[in-house]
Amino acid sequence: MTHTEIINEINRLKTEKNAVILAHNYQIPDIQDVADYVGDSLGLSIEASKTEADLIVFCGVHFMAETASIISPQKKVIIPDLNAGCSLAASITLEQLRAWKLKHPDSVVVSYVNTTAEIKAESDYCVTSSNAVKVVNSIPPDKKILFLPDRFLGHYVSAVTGREMQIWNGACHVHEKIGDINFDNARIEHPDAEFLIHPECGCSSSCMLKSQMYFDCKDIHIFSTEGMINYVRKSNKSEFVIATEIGILHRLKKVRPDARFFPLSENAVCEYMKMITIDKLYYALLNEQYEVKVPEKIASKARLPIERMLAVV
Repeated sequence: MTHTEIINEINRLKTEKNAVILAHNYQIPDIQDVADYVGDSLGLSIEASKTEADLIVFCGVHFMAETASIISPQKKVIIPDLNAGCSLAASITLEQLRAWKLKHPDSVVVSYVNTTAEIKAESDYCVTSSNAVKVVNSIPPDKKILFLPDRFLGHYVSAVTGREMQIWNGACHVHEKIGDINFDNARIEHPDAEFLIHPECGCSSSCMLKSQMYFDCKDIHIFSTEGMINYVRKSNKSEFVIATEIGILHRLKKVRPDARFFPLSENAVCEYMKMITIDKLYYALLNEQYEVKVPEKIASKARLPIERMLAVV
């Protein structure tokens, strides 16, 4: 089949099977363009739960499909490639978390949504990059906090809230590399641009603290992926340097076709996100493969920290 024929078949199958297609902001342009919803992982799962769809096709990585299954247990959730994993989610295991909790009894476990269902089930709160500060601020100051798994997001949240936290030494391999970029050179190349930085980047907490390692942080804003979209939509600026996975550039250009966008690093590519292709999406819909189903025993426990988070925000 031609590319156009595949797209037509995807749309036909979507209607026939009462399916909804979700695409993360880091997906390839073809996937974003055919999706019903494009956004961040938790936002997509919440949107899917509101629809009347029987089938959720999650074009993202595995933990995202798990989250959709947790929030919508009555729906069938599939992912076009089971090998689409996440280096950040893989940076802590259930055994490691349980051992960590034993070393710090009576602590509150705050887990980034970029974790497996098993990790969420062992947590007290979940957070996203956009609401982590608000959730941590809601926790009584006398409570000790174990924050996992992203150390850069953890240090950023600690810097903003002033809370001392035990922080797991995990990272997203894509965002971690962005922290090694020479920001001074980027500033020279784009003197009139605003810099939008994801808090998973290695530079985020340093910028927040106005570290001497970087420039003075003028015209720098730290946002989640959806925060970047919303900021650009309202901004009167016309030039932006983006410090996150480059897949988001496609959506940013659609939101503001009049503006210019430059990735801080052309190499900020998540190979796991890019595993999802139009062909794989087509076969996933055709055969309703590959299902991601979180066992109810784990899902019921994992749902609680998500609900606690949503109650705060």
